[in-house]
Order: sequence, then C-alpha cells, then structure tokens
Amino acid sequence: MFRIAFFRKLFRKSPIEIDQVKLVYILSLFVGLLSALAAALLKNTIHFTYEFLSSGISNKSAGYLYLVLPVSGMLLTVLFLKYVVKDSISHGISRVLYAISKKRGYLRAHNTWTSMLASSVTIAFGGSVGAEAPIVLTGSSIGSVIGRFFRLNTKSITLLIGCGAAGAVSGIFKAPVAGIVFVLEILMLDLTISSIVPLLISSVTAASVAYFLMGEEVLFTFDAVKAFNVMNIHWYIVLGVISGFISLYFSKMTLLIEGGFSKISNQYIRLIAGGTILGLLIYIFPAFYGEGYDTIRTLLNGDYNSLISGPVFGSLQQSYLLFIVFMAGLVLLKVFASSATNGAGGVGGIFAPTLFIGGVNGLLISSLISRYFGADLPDNRFVLAGMAGMMAGVMHAPLTAIFLIAEITGGYDLLIPLIITATTAYITTRSFEKHSIYHLQLAERGELITHDKDKAVLIRMNWKKEIETDLKTIRSTDTLGDLIKIISQSKRNIFPVVDQYNILEGVVSLDDVREIMFQQELYKTTFVKDIMTMPPTYIDIRENIEAVMESFRKTGAWNLPVLDNGYYVGFISKSRIYTYYRELLVEYSEE
Repeated sequence: MFRIAFFRKLFRKSPIEIDQVKLVYILSLFVGLLSALAAALLKNTIHFTYEFLSSGISNKSAGYLYLVLPVSGMLLTVLFLKYVVKDSISHGISRVLYAISKKRGYLRAHNTWTSMLASSVTIAFGGSVGAEAPIVLTGSSIGSVIGRFFRLNTKSITLLIGCGAAGAVSGIFKAPVAGIVFVLEILMLDLTISSIVPLLISSVTAASVAYFLMGEEVLFTFDAVKAFNVMNIHWYIVLGVISGFISLYFSKMTLLIEGGFSKISNQYIRLIAGGTILGLLIYIFPAFYGEGYDTIRTLLNGDYNSLISGPVFGSLQQSYLLFIVFMAGLVLLKVFASSATNGAGGVGGIFAPTLFIGGVNGLLISSLISRYFGADLPDNRFVLAGMAGMMAGVMHAPLTAIFLIAEITGGYDLLIPLIITATTAYITTRSFEKHSIYHLQLAERGELITHDKDKAVLIRMNWKKEIETDLKTIRSTDTLGDLIKIISQSKRNIFPVVDQYNILEGVVSLDDVREIMFQQELYKTTFVKDIMTMPPTYIDIRENIEAVMESFRKTGAWNLPVLDNGYYVGFISKSRIYTYYRELLVEYSEE
C-alpha cells in the first residue's frame, strides 16, 4: 500500500504538478515498453515450445502426431480457461473494441497475461491461428490497467488502450508505423495532436525494445531481384479483386463455422469436433500446423515444391496440376483450420491466417498468370502483395496492410504494388460488406465506435441509467379523487397507469385533468380509465440508443415509457438524454 500511495503521489500530487496530458505522455512510454516485453515473451514462448515439441517428430511419426498435438494443446487451453481464468478471452480485438465502446475502457487485469499463456499453448501445439490478436488484447489491457491505476478519465484510458495495441503490433512485428495505423483503422481512435503523440511514443518505444531483444532482422526476407514494372499494374489489380472476394469468403466462413461451434453446448464435444477437423486438415496439409509463417518464408525463397508434403500429397507424383490443387486447397481450407481452432476452445487470432492465405493466393495467381498469359511476374512480389490484399479485405484496413508488409519485409520499393493491391481488395470487399470481421457483430448490435464523434458519443451512452423510476403509478379502476390525491403527493406531471401485474395500460398527464381536477362532483363518478391515453409508442429496455432516439424523432414526444416484455419499468425523457449526451461530448472532446 505504501508503494502504491508513493507512486500516485509522485505522478499526481507531487510538488512538481504534472497535468494529465504530460502524465499520459509518460505513461504511454511505459505502456509501449511493457507491450513490447509481452510481445517478445509470447513469440519466444511459442518458438521454444514449438521447437521442444517438434524435436521428437520424425517423418514417420509426423502425420500421427499432427493428429494428436493440436487437440492436446486445445484441451490444455480449455482446462486453463475453465478452471483458472473462468472468463472468455477469445477474439481479443473485438473484446478491446467492446471495452472502448460500452465499458468506458475497462479491461480485466487478468487479460495482461492470460491471453498470452493460452495462445502460447494453442499455437505451440499446432493450433492454426496467430498470436497477434492475443498480444493486442494484452497490450490494450496493460494500457487499461495503468490508466485506471492513475485514475485517468475515460478518454485518457481509451488513449492508453490504443497505445497498448500500437505497442503490441509494433513490438511483435517491429513495425512502428503499422502499429499506429492499426489503432487508427481498426480501433478507430481519432487522429488528433493529443492522440498521435502518445501513440508515437508507445509504438517507437515498443519497436526499439523489439530490435534490442530480437535483433534487426525483419520477419520475412525479401530480395527485389527486378525493379517494379509499370506494365504489370493491371495484374496487381486482378490480384486485388481476387483477394477481395477471397477475403469475403474468409470472413463469412469464419463467422459461419465459429457460429456453428458455439451452438454445441457441451464444451468437450466442441473440443473433440474441432480437434478432429483440425487434426485431419493438418494431416493432409502439414502447412496448417501453427501460425504458418514458415510457409510464407518458403514461398518468398522460391522453394515451392517443398510445400507439397505430408502423407497424402507428398506421396503423389509431382506435377503442375498437383501444385495448383495443393495451393488452392491451402487457400480455401485454411479458414476451416483456423475457425476449428478457435471454435473448439483454442485462443488465437486471424492475423496470421490472413497473411498465410494472402501469400499462398499471391503465388497461385502469379503462377497461373505467368503460365497461361505469358506475363513475366516476380513471384515474391505477388506473395507480399497478396498478403497486403488479403489483410486489407478481411480487416478493412488498407493502410495497415500496406505499411505492415513494407515494414516486416524491409521492402519499401514494394509500395506501389502494395497500394494497388490493398486498395483494390478493400474496394472489392467494401462493395459487398460494410464492416470488417472485427467490427461486424458489434455494428449489428449498434455498439461500434466510429470516427463520427456524435455517433461515438451516442454509442458510449448507457441510456438505461437515465430511466426515471420515481413516477407514481395508478390503476385504471381508481377514481378521479384517488388520482387527485396522488397528484398532490407528486412533483411530476406524468402518471403511468398499470394493472395488478405492473403491465402498462396507459398514461395520465396533468394536462389531461387540469380542467376537471377541481370539480369535486366528478371525484367518485369519473375513473382513470376514462381519462388515460395511450403513449405514442414505447421503448423496450433492450433497445440501443439509436433506436431510442429514432422513437423520439418519429413521435415528437419528450417522454416515453420504458417496458420490459410489456412490464412497466419507468420513463425516459429526451431532455435527460440530451443532458447526458452533452456531458459525454465534453468528456470526449479535445481540450
């Protein structure tokens, strides 16, 4: 307790007063540092665990171990989540978005380590997912915990969450620019002077730590054998269009397959089903084992024939048709492997599967164009452009895709092909689906934060807190005299009429009785049911704020009843919502 009090005093109440802006700058450095350390720890844990497990795998035993290891890893993950964490930590990026939009930046403290441990076990044992989403959740949680520790406001906590996400991406890929752009495109933080400086500090700090701990080598080595040929632009457009449609396929199938797994109530049946699917797919396509970055390196090195391995395809005679079938199988079936991993209880993200599919698809398209159209295309450029196109299409983040691929390969002379492919893929996907895979379900529930500040404030509003429950109710069988007594005891001018089960039957306003309230001869002969009126509409307590505001707009009313399956809850007034809105707008506005 002494240490906590000391640090709070040092940063918040010391004689040298530090305002909140400067405090956020300082904290963003620590968030970036911790996020980078977490990224390095995660990558090394996965690497060494994988090396330990694969050291005993021979060519003869590989196929059978591929059937056993992934499901073993998922079982350990399920047990860890069920008996240790006791909370869901899957779909890390969507979880971060939800925390920003509906929980005022609150992420549970255990997320600073549990997603790392769970994803390490899942991936190292062969789960066909990536470590990026778990590390983004880890970095964001670090930012959330530190922000709450120093009792910052919601806006500053949200900014530190963005710093953690930027630091995580920058640290795991050694890509500082991509880390910042990721936060702006995926987490949809506003690009302002007050936000960009902490993001820069966190991202650069994380990248520096990553270089110090993991060396200067980029993730993928790229050698530009030939200069960019402007005559190939149309082929990159073709690649972008195809990448866009494959992105749609990947997103739709991921949601469909994981939705199917979620309908299986028994956790262990889900595990057996997912483990069986994943094991069989890895048995047929060994490249599905783990994150898949080794496969991408093989593609970039030009050693394509070594990819065709395993008990099924490896025993067949090598041919171009076999190559096409095998590569098409990798592109189309990877989504089943990754979705089965997550659906069965594993923890991982779609970052790595997206890059994997994009790289394989780029090589496949390049090969087909070269063979049947006679174009002289550099395969490794198409591999990287395909990765950018797939990421832009699935995540709706073309800038993140462009800068990430450029930074992790050191291939900045690739910018033109990357921009063409990523932009075309994004436009293609966006034409059919408005939201990315991360944003879709939140958007359908009206919980997605956007760069539109007015809409962002509305989404953050918890309008249910503004429901007025202090209105005095009355029965329809009560007399005018009973109503006058209630009016004399109330400070309100609205009186809900409910039955014995608290079901709303109507409303009486003070205006309805003003002309007869002093006619005592009517007190016993006039009943509430003769005076009450029906409200123009009602609001269900499960509706989102946009539906609430639409009800007010359509009816022109200033007060509307709130019901829960027909039962009366209270009233909500337009004036209270506007007051709450103005308070939030001030809180989230720039200083």
